[in-house]
Amino acid sequence: MIDLHCHYLPGIDDGAQTLSDSLDLARAAVDAGIHTAVMTPHVHPGRYENSAPTIRKLCAAFQRVLEHQEIPLQVRAGGEVRISSDIIAMVEHDQVPFIGELAGYRIMLLEFPHSHLLLGADKLIKWLLTRHIRPLIAHPERNKDVMRNVEKIAPFVQMGCLLQLTGASILGQFGKPAQQTALAIIERGWASVVATDAHNLRHRPPNLDLAYAALVEIGGESLARQLTDTTPGLVVSGGDAAVTPHGQPSAAAAQHP
Repeated sequence: MIDLHCHYLPGIDDGAQTLSDSLDLARAAVDAGIHTAVMTPHVHPGRYENSAPTIRKLCAAFQRVLEHQEIPLQVRAGGEVRISSDIIAMVEHDQVPFIGELAGYRIMLLEFPHSHLLLGADKLIKWLLTRHIRPLIAHPERNKDVMRNVEKIAPFVQMGCLLQLTGASILGQFGKPAQQTALAIIERGWASVVATDAHNLRHRPPNLDLAYAALVEIGGESLARQLTDTTPGLVVSGGDAAVTPHGQPSAAAAQHP
């Protein structure tokens, strides 16, 4: 499996704090069946001052340590970008750590505040799409506006955004409202990717194997494979396929601008 959202790089956000923590997470990921993980530290100006060049450097160093420790995990550089007007300048100065490409669009893991869907976000997303940048919205099922009414996320799907659910939400580890919202997103065919958003072993481990088993129960082996392996694989490899409901790749070009 491929994990498109996790926080292993040590000491640069609220994820792993030491190299030992990072290696423990990597070992746990391998044990859970993950062979490739995109490192997505928070990119949040004023709080976590991370950018594409620094993340790439740290990710390359971490890969060397993994190889030295004989941990069979491939890591890629990415980032979880907090939505704000700062994104415009970051794009223009090549500071955004994209997590991959899909059907000719660079993929940005985009984070909303947990409390609400930001007013005016649609205008920023349209700006990104015109520049062939497609947002993959991180953990919408944990957003309070979306938990109150899942249809609140529908306009973003219709615009062309992809949605990344957290495996732990599907398992109920973020509470019943988040679990019910995740299931509603899957039922509507809006989910593109399931990832771990792993931060530590105690409270937020990389348990994608358990999420995979839950997805099999929900929609069968094909759904589980598409959301945890096939579509993430297209993103990290720069695949040309569009993504259709439930994250299934299609040979047709993407329908959204």
